[in-house]
Amino acid sequence: MKMISSLFIPIIVLIVIIYAAYKKVNVYDSFVSGAKEGLPMTISMFFSLLAMIFGVNIFLNSGVIDYFFDFLKPVLVLINIPSEVLPVAIMRPFSGSFGLALLNDIYKVYGPDSFIGLLSSVIQGSSDTTLYVITLYFGSVGIKKIKYALWVGLFTDLFMVIMALIIVPLFF
Repeated sequence: MKMISSLFIPIIVLIVIIYAAYKKVNVYDSFVSGAKEGLPMTISMFFSLLAMIFGVNIFLNSGVIDYFFDFLKPVLVLINIPSEVLPVAIMRPFSGSFGLALLNDIYKVYGPDSFIGLLSSVIQGSSDTTLYVITLYFGSVGIKKIKYALWVGLFTDLFMVIMALIIVPLFF
């Protein structure tokens, strides 16, 4: 299996080169022209991504999120929701890698097969990095009116967390 995974990308590249030769396309020139066209898009996406990373880091490093989690813990205890999944549910729309880091911490403490580990996994897998997607992709193409996309994305993330809280206890 390891050999197959290490050969997968070279085989795909080889297939593309063979197909391009069959169609009589200059692969190198096509690659260079595509890279030239992609550079301005990469530069335009960079500033949107930088602004999003800057905002998330300010939010996380200010300590506000810790106070927010502490504030919500008594409410979660009343409705029988493990407070340990709250950071994953809240941070997933902001950053996928931070959500994965939180999920990894949950695995280390509770284990991947625990109820909290399974619930966090379902939340991580069924939600999206809404703010990242809107910032990066909408910013790269110049869309400025994001109100409805933002609300639909965040509502969908909330809906998926609620569904995970309903479905995971039924099966696990």
